[in-house]
Amino acid sequence: MRNSLFALLAAPLLASSISSALAQGAPPQGVAGQPYTIEYYYKVQWGHQQEFLQLFLKNHWPLLQKIESTGRITALKIESPAYHTTEDGRWDYRVTIRYKDSTAATTSNPDEEAFIRQLWPDQDTYKREEQRRFEILLAHWDLPVTDITPAR
Repeated sequence: MRNSLFALLAAPLLASSISSALAQGAPPQGVAGQPYTIEYYYKVQWGHQQEFLQLFLKNHWPLLQKIESTGRITALKIESPAYHTTEDGRWDYRVTIRYKDSTAATTSNPDEEAFIRQLWPDQDTYKREEQRRFEILLAHWDLPVTDITPAR
């Protein structure tokens, strides 16, 4: 009798706790047809930050700009932190890309290979430099972000 009474009293409390926990989760990742933003973080081996940035600006930034010119990407930004953090939380560069929608952000671009051949006719040099850029990269992560700023 005591166990069944406990179960009867505990059930609403448990249901309330579960719905509260679910409400605290991440907000939905946008609405179909709306802009979709992803932050790309790069952590580089110490002493190679400038080399990485030069290779990134030479061999990846123009590709992003080319894709932006097609409308698939609507905004590009690259940043570095002003101060250092702890090593485990350190990142050297953040590239924020706003895509026209979630489909553009999460599907491969069928034109990308053609753009790469067009922008870098010397494919051997391009591939060697891209290999080097990834050799000096310690970590890379992508973080989709949702603007949850309340309307005014």
